[in-house]
Amino acid sequence: MKVKSWMVTEVITASPEDTVEEAIQLMRRFSIRHIPVVENAKLVGLVTESNLRAYLSSEKLQFPLKEVMILNPITVDPETTIDEAARIIYKYKIGGLPVVRKGKLIGIITITDILEAFIELMGLLKSSSRLDVIPKKDNLNEVLEIIRKGGGKIISIGMDVNLNGEKVYFIRLEKIALDKIASDLEASGHKIVSLLE
Repeated sequence: MKVKSWMVTEVITASPEDTVEEAIQLMRRFSIRHIPVVENAKLVGLVTESNLRAYLSSEKLQFPLKEVMILNPITVDPETTIDEAARIIYKYKIGGLPVVRKGKLIGIITITDILEAFIELMGLLKSSSRLDVIPKKDNLNEVLEIIRKGGGKIISIGMDVNLNGEKVYFIRLEKIALDKIASDLEASGHKIVSLLE
């Protein structure tokens, strides 16, 4: 999944000459927390709700954004993957990333957009079933084959390591009765941790 599929393309922007007060009003009007600052369609900076807090006194509200904006903000390309954008946001503890192609602002992607993409990817809002299993000899392929033969349609797979050092796979499926699939897995030596229908 690429950023270009999840970014907001109708971006609310400001110019370097706009004031702090005008930026705050835009944020309130559109319920946003990030405003790219552009000049001739090129990204020149970024203001955020948090970096404008320092300028909320009456004499500072008229400062132009060029004096208070974040210069050289961290950006991504539209071809960047969603997981890479999520890593960048996590690493730098920021709430959003302007999306730039050849210096021109073409979108913005925020934590909310990335969360929506992961929810879609994981199928969390779809009616689904979940099977948590520890594969025999870490043979996930055999587990997946048994699930498919049992009529299971896989939406997503997650993995964690338990306290014994075993890999536990969380397999989300389109809604299905899991009893037969679970008994087939156990008959093949795989350990069922839990079933959620």
